[in-house]
Parts: sequence; C-alpha cells; structure tokens
Amino acid sequence: MTRTFSLNSISEVHEAIGLPKPKHPLVTVIQVNQIKSKEQFKDVKVIPNLYQIALKIGHCGVLKYGRNSYDYQDGTLVFMAPGQVMEYEPGEDDEHQGWTLGFHPDLIRKSDLAQKMNQYTFFSYDVNEALHVSDEERRTIEEILDKIVREYSQNLDRHSQHLIISNIELLLDYCMRFYDRQFYTRTNLNSDILSKFERLLHSYYEENLNEEMGLPSVHYCADELNFSSNYLSDLLKKETGKSAQEHIHLFVIDRAKNSLLNSSNSISQIGYALGFEYPQHFSNLFKSKTGLSPREFRSLN
Repeated sequence: MTRTFSLNSISEVHEAIGLPKPKHPLVTVIQVNQIKSKEQFKDVKVIPNLYQIALKIGHCGVLKYGRNSYDYQDGTLVFMAPGQVMEYEPGEDDEHQGWTLGFHPDLIRKSDLAQKMNQYTFFSYDVNEALHVSDEERRTIEEILDKIVREYSQNLDRHSQHLIISNIELLLDYCMRFYDRQFYTRTNLNSDILSKFERLLHSYYEENLNEEMGLPSVHYCADELNFSSNYLSDLLKKETGKSAQEHIHLFVIDRAKNSLLNSSNSISQIGYALGFEYPQHFSNLFKSKTGLSPREFRSLN
C-alpha cells in the first residue's frame, strides 16, 4: 500500500533525506549526490509544502507528479509548487547528478515576489513540460544559485533576506526567458498543436459535447491534448498572442455569428445551444468581443 506524507518545512526535508540541520530555516539547496539512498521513497507519495526547482542530469530514476512521469535522460529543470504530490521510483543505475532549490512560502510572503509568483506559470506545468536548458543557460542559473547558497551560509544580517529573495526572483526571471526560447524553437511543433486545438474545438460541437458539458473549457482541451492548462495557454500565447481561453471565446463567438445570421432561433436558444448556462452570459461575452449585442449584430447584418 502506498504511503503518503507531507513535508512542511526545510528541516523536515533535511531530516527525511538524512541531511544535517539546514543553515537557513526557509531555504536550501540540496545536491543530489548528498542523498545517500532514495529507497526510502519507493512506493511513497510525498507532498512538500514548499516551492522547488530541480535540475536533473542523466538517468536519476523516475519522478512522477500530476498525470505524467519523466526519467531525466536529459538535463532538465522541473518546477513544483507547494502541495503538489510527488512519487519517485529509483532506477537500477541511478547517477546522482543535479540539485534542488527549495524555499518555504514564508520566505517570500512579505516581499514583492509573493505577489509576482502567479506570473511564473511554469510552477503549474506537468512534469513532461519541463525546461530543457543549454550548458550556457545552466551556468547562468547555477551562478545565481551559488549566490543564494553563499548568502544563507554566512552570518545572516539585515540584508540577507532581501538578497536571497532577489536572487530567487532573478533565477525565476531567467527561467521565464529560457521557456520563451523553448517555445520559440519549437514553432513547428507549436503550430501543429494549434491545429489540433482548433480541430478539437470543432469536434467538441460536432459531437454535441456542449449539450452535456456546456462551453468547452481550457482544462478539457488541455487534458485532451495531454498538456497542463497553464502550459497550453502559455504555448498559444507565445505562438498567437492569445491565451487558450481567448481562443475558445473567439471560436464560440464565431459560431454564434453564424447562428445569428443563418437561423431564426432566439438569442436565448442560440446561447443555450452553444453551451452557455445563462443567456445573459452569452450576450455579455458577445458584446465584450464584438462591441455589439447579439440582437444588434443580427439587425445590422
């Protein structure tokens, strides 16, 4: 039977993997080769209530969270938000390479970074949407990481907290840049995903799923395409300038226009047929996207 336990502090993390007491209560950097054995995590679900950024190089067993797993054949960065469930399956020939930066939400709670964290949407990506970094990008990140370690390893003063947080924010900003590069270099693949996304929206209505499920949701589309919602939205935003939700709304409005001009159905009937629960929601969305109410659009065309 699979066991589940939570890790609620940096100290608990250190204790769980057999490391000495941390030098700072709210932030740590752990080198993978410091962990003597991962066998204690076999068949265990761990819920760390921490932010984690992990670099894995080579074959380091299989990490699972969300709906997917990744065996780390390449050097990759994975980002985990507090409360995400993790599982680890040790490999027969684990090569202990890489590191994990972990920090407790309390570290940044009173800082500007706390308000900015929702911009780093990659903390909600699935594991198969990890960031693949070049050697140069990895060096950039690890130079910042070294500054964080040096800062919390020396005697703490009134500047320490600010400098640690500033370097974490700098590291995350670089990761955002590197993700943009990854989206850009996968333009052909992204275009194919965009086509699949559009076909999915067409089939949603062709199969009358709107009658049972209402309007197509970002979660439904992402799940069908085997992505996380945030990754799909970010991918489409980089490719087209519009999020997944915006694409869905524009698709629905386009169908609404066809129905308004090619049928005698009432505004309410058209709204219900599209999957809106309330006709007023349909009218509000239509006007926000076209500048006209459905009735005005029909009368002017």
